[in-house]
Amino acid sequence: MLTDLSIRDYAIVQRLDIELHAGMSCVTGETGAGKSIMLDALGLCIGDRADAKAVRAGADRAEISALFSVEHLPEAQAWLDRAALLEGHECLIRRTVTSDGRSRAFINGSPATLAQCKELGELLVDLHSQHAHQSLLRRSVQRELLDAFSGTSEDASAIAEEAASVRALKLELETLRSSSNEIAERRDLLNYQIDELAALSFGDTELESLESDQKVLSNATWIMETVHAIAEQCASLSDQLRSSVSQLSDDRLGSKIDESHELVSSSQIQLDEAASELRRFLDGVELDPQRLGEVESRLDTAYSLARKHRIRPEELAGHLETLSTELENLEHGSQRLDELETEIETRHTRWKERANALTDLRKQGARRLAERAMELLAQLAMERCEVDIGFIDIDAEKLDPRGLEEIEIWIATNPGSQPGPLNKVASGGELSRISLALQVAVADKATAPTMIFDEVDVGVGGAVADVVGRLLRTLADNVQVLCVTHLPQVAAKGHQHIQVSKTGDHVVTTSLQYLSDEERVEELSRMLGGAVVTDATRENARELLAAT
Repeated sequence: MLTDLSIRDYAIVQRLDIELHAGMSCVTGETGAGKSIMLDALGLCIGDRADAKAVRAGADRAEISALFSVEHLPEAQAWLDRAALLEGHECLIRRTVTSDGRSRAFINGSPATLAQCKELGELLVDLHSQHAHQSLLRRSVQRELLDAFSGTSEDASAIAEEAASVRALKLELETLRSSSNEIAERRDLLNYQIDELAALSFGDTELESLESDQKVLSNATWIMETVHAIAEQCASLSDQLRSSVSQLSDDRLGSKIDESHELVSSSQIQLDEAASELRRFLDGVELDPQRLGEVESRLDTAYSLARKHRIRPEELAGHLETLSTELENLEHGSQRLDELETEIETRHTRWKERANALTDLRKQGARRLAERAMELLAQLAMERCEVDIGFIDIDAEKLDPRGLEEIEIWIATNPGSQPGPLNKVASGGELSRISLALQVAVADKATAPTMIFDEVDVGVGGAVADVVGRLLRTLADNVQVLCVTHLPQVAAKGHQHIQVSKTGDHVVTTSLQYLSDEERVEELSRMLGGAVVTDATRENARELLAAT
């Protein structure tokens, strides 16, 4: 579960550190106080896209850290272990966003990609936003909701990936078929280029050796004269120092001169060795115009071919290998065509089998989801509402990533009325309750240890709001629940109550605090009575808390 959240310079938050607990935590506050900022910041940690506007005005960067306990989460531990990021029973996800929009992410101190944060976040947090009832009108969201309830999300992803793979193979097949003339022309060009490069047979390290030989051969006369003169100077200096060494060996100079004697003697020996080394070097230098011509001719050919192929001369050997590999692939073009046709047919058949199996599982899940949704809707004062999940067939030959059907939720809000799609049948208030019922139904199957509900109770009130609070508190028996709400009936059901407040006139900041029992009474009274809090509203607030 989520244990700690730290926010720095994000939106209107300058500094915020909050420890979170198990059970149901309700977040309330006046309009505009920033109740959803905490959840937006957490969203960044689990892969949401960054925006420079998220950085607090005047700050260089925003930083958000979320600490999770993964002690009882084997799937999250396995993911971290595979990524070599597992460190004990805790997982720290940190995200920074600079004022110019650049962002970085870290998991347990190691740099991470947004894709990794998102993948890990799905194992840790399940977020239900206040706009879920709007997105629920889309068939794609309805399909994802059914798959989440049915436990077929992984099967659906595998079907989509398989469909994409087969489509890629079909594209490759079409490309090979339609470009046979281009392939023949390319094969002829490759044969010519390979013959040209093979004739040169340029080695990986040959360029450096040739350039070194060319430099020596082209300057042989100057090298011989210069080195010979230096060798003679070394020999002459050695002769002069030899006399000095002899004089320094005289016993009359005493032992204090020994160090100087050794230095001069060492210099004389080194000069002898230098002269010998220079003579040996001269023995290897010769005037060889023929060899120079051969070296320069080979270098000219290498430079010319490199320009022709738009590569560096030292890359010629590697380029020959690349062209040879391409030619080999082209030579096997007809064989590849046969292989592709066979592979496409095999994988398409396999896709149909897996898609049919997915359909069966979805239909089983659809019946259970409809029944569970109607049970919940009955508690939300919509006991006469009927829910049906329709399957719209898709041609199997289309290899659709969705599978063999599109999903659409149908609703009949009154007995005897004709069921219809959500967007055509349900009113705004009904849609909110239907969305909540479906979200709670799916949450029953939740595998994420932390569930977040961001004002999903919008559009309801009174006795229905009380039921919403009870449903969320029931969920908290199994998972950690964070709920941003504007309803006192819901807020009263929380095990903990967090109040969001906004302070400052010129520089506005947001702060959070856990409320004591008496402070909860005052906050619930504000939510019940508005600006004027009376003894009656306080008593009403106490009754709400007592009824939990």
